[in-house]
Amino acid sequence: MAETRIGVVGAGILGLAVARRLAELRPDARLTVLDKEDRIAAHQTGHNSGVAHAGLYYKPGSLKATLCRRGIVLLRDYCAERGLPYRECGKVVVARSAAELGPLEEIERRATANGVPGLRRLTGAELREIEPHAAGVAALHSPHTAIVDFTAVTRAYADDVRAAGGELRLGFEVTRLGRRGGSVTVASPGEELLFDRLVICGGLQTDRLARMAGDSPAPAIVPFRGEYYRLVPERDDLVRGLIYPVPDPRYPFLGVHFTRRVGGGVDIGPNAVLALAREGYRRRDVRPGELWETLRWPGFRRMAARHWRTGIKEMYGSAVKRAFLSEARAFVPALEAADMVPAPAGVRAQAVDPDGSLVDDFRIGRLGPVTTVRNAPSPAATSSLAIAEHLADRILAD
Repeated sequence: MAETRIGVVGAGILGLAVARRLAELRPDARLTVLDKEDRIAAHQTGHNSGVAHAGLYYKPGSLKATLCRRGIVLLRDYCAERGLPYRECGKVVVARSAAELGPLEEIERRATANGVPGLRRLTGAELREIEPHAAGVAALHSPHTAIVDFTAVTRAYADDVRAAGGELRLGFEVTRLGRRGGSVTVASPGEELLFDRLVICGGLQTDRLARMAGDSPAPAIVPFRGEYYRLVPERDDLVRGLIYPVPDPRYPFLGVHFTRRVGGGVDIGPNAVLALAREGYRRRDVRPGELWETLRWPGFRRMAARHWRTGIKEMYGSAVKRAFLSEARAFVPALEAADMVPAPAGVRAQAVDPDGSLVDDFRIGRLGPVTTVRNAPSPAATSSLAIAEHLADRILAD
């Protein structure tokens, strides 16, 4: 019987979680992970806020809801087994005015339906017992929301893949995908590999890779840069854990919030600004060809027509520190401009459908021997081991 060759494109947390699970299920297969960068976790994983989400926001029954709840349990146990930092610092979602009480109740309803443990509704006074500097008329407390080092977790996944006999090929940029019989050819300059099964976990490049594989061009990836500030060390005491606003239900973004980091420090952010390059972590990172590719996508134009006012507000907030500050001060009034310094940004691979809808749930495509993760934003890192379980059984089904 011929050896099964399985390829995974993408050495972020999701690609390596999937590779790890495939290696567990098929130790007899030849497993290869490919990535164009010279290191793992180079993009979304390495620019992650480090929050292990408990499953508050997600529509009950959705992939996000089910895989996040399964994933956080698997992640917690994995970190304990491997001696990786994992701290349940807790999270409060703050209603800043009476107008946000209804949306807060909806979050509580969803969280309860999703089985999030330990939830407690707080009055404004009870909120200040948990977060003394937070202000709001009410809040929802999730004590088991945690913080973790997702880059360290990804390194551990990579170690597991190697220990199982898998190979990591870093610096391998996929420039062409094709078919040869029932197999898939994966080409990089000067080299071509052949696989019986291929999994694409390409993050910011996923739609391009899917097109190479002959899959539908929809949805397309629109890159949104999330910019952050960081509290100066002497003001870390403003925040004990995680403080979030009630998010706007029209968007899959959670709004500017306070995030304590497992390695120390507190980040404030992110906003959501159109990135001018797929991997545009700085405002000056501009790739005209990539920007044009985004702007000409019909789904982007429809999305922009629908949400241009919010987009302008986000761009203004990213350009003027005080505008950014005003968002955060709405629920931590003691914050001052001098308390904040710029911090590294991330870029979110947001899938957008042709009708301009922002894809909210995880979305997975299959075309013959190629499986593509088409949309995997937060809480994908939290859910990585559960997503890997979900995918691996399908990939090996036939």
